[in-house]
Amino acid sequence: MARLRIDYHSDLKEVQSDERLAALLSSAQQHAPFDRLAWWQGLAEHCTLAPLLAVARSDDDIAVLPLAGTSGHLSALANWYTFRFRPILSGDAPLAALARDLARRAHRITLHGVPDEDGSAAALRSAFAAAGWLVRAEPCDTNRVLPVSGRDYAAYLASRPGPLRTTLKRKSGKVTTRILTAFDPAAWDQYEAIYAESWKPEEGSPAFLRDFARQEGAAGRLRLALAHAADDPDGPAIAAQMWTVEGAAAFIHKLAHRESARPLSPGSVLTAALMSHVIDIDRVDLVDFGTGDDPYKRDWMEAHRPRWRLDMFRPMAPRNWPPLARIALRSLAASAKRG
Repeated sequence: MARLRIDYHSDLKEVQSDERLAALLSSAQQHAPFDRLAWWQGLAEHCTLAPLLAVARSDDDIAVLPLAGTSGHLSALANWYTFRFRPILSGDAPLAALARDLARRAHRITLHGVPDEDGSAAALRSAFAAAGWLVRAEPCDTNRVLPVSGRDYAAYLASRPGPLRTTLKRKSGKVTTRILTAFDPAAWDQYEAIYAESWKPEEGSPAFLRDFARQEGAAGRLRLALAHAADDPDGPAIAAQMWTVEGAAAFIHKLAHRESARPLSPGSVLTAALMSHVIDIDRVDLVDFGTGDDPYKRDWMEAHRPRWRLDMFRPMAPRNWPPLARIALRSLAASAKRG
């Protein structure tokens, strides 16, 4: 029988000294930032999340569930910067064994933003249900993506909605763009200044984002773009976007423009420049616009994928009875309304 070991790490530095686990969670094996140890370390350091990395391993396989919290109600080790949350599994990973053991540490586990195009939501539901948890699953968000499908940028652009193509034709000559593939402190300062004058809410953790951009720049994965008014190319930048590229995918993390520059449509021009770069130069297969079903994303993206909220309860835990009762009442009310 294969040996099974289960560990919990609240100090993520411990993981770095575990050669096998650190290798699984490195950029060599995980080709999206949200699946890596460095991402979770940044969340713990800059975003006041208390990590609890749950790890089950057999002789050959590993299951990792990055969690947060200490009160018995655990959640995903993720926040608004995380496009999607999923377990990290290798081979025939012992996820069900991990779900069983977690009953000793939590009465409830809530996970947001779980994908299912890769089977993550189904795997979690099956593992926790088999371990005796009551599992509720419901859509909680939308992920807009562009499958490039072998097109070059010109073919992609020709397929965009007419109003967008008209905007780009009218405005592109009024805006100049540049794309950096390494971290530049002065350029990042411009991004932060633009963000502060944009329509966006206050940045949740500027230190986290800057650290992430610096790491991605060092690895060659950063695509930081700035736009200037064509009639003032040496003046302050008027729009900025931060993308990263890896694993044949481009991830659109941040975009902002100065409200005063809105008549020039610098955000649209800059998005077009980055699309051209990642499609024709980086040769990506997929562009991921993160979560949120904002109408402007539909102009650029062609497909959407649901993100799931999974709520797992220990049914005999008294602390779960009030939320379970509320859920039951909402379900009865919804059934009565349909009836």
